[in-house]
Amino acid sequence: MENQRLEERLYRFALDIVDLVNRLPKTTAGFELGRQLFRAGTSVAANYEEAKGAFSRDDFIYKVNTAFKEARETNLWIRLLKDSKIVEDDISKILKESEEIRNILGKSVQTARKKK
Repeated sequence: MENQRLEERLYRFALDIVDLVNRLPKTTAGFELGRQLFRAGTSVAANYEEAKGAFSRDDFIYKVNTAFKEARETNLWIRLLKDSKIVEDDISKILKESEEIRNILGKSVQTARKKK
């Protein structure tokens, strides 16, 4: 049940990333940051999905850790968009969600390593 809620949350986050990237200005900075954000932000859910089909505990840890690293990168791109004021909209909600997802995945990696 807990994992299913996380899966849904990660999927909604990926959709929010797609929406945010689509709203970025058509400038060099908008395109480049958008490309990076799109890649990292949507891969969080994809990597977590791969972790669900892991062949072993080590494989699971590796894939969740990859999702965690992508979540950290996503958080960086969102902060850059916010602080550079490239996005005029208030993106504090998606920034907060990226921080929470990053923290959840980081804890998941720690917990899985302890159980190993």
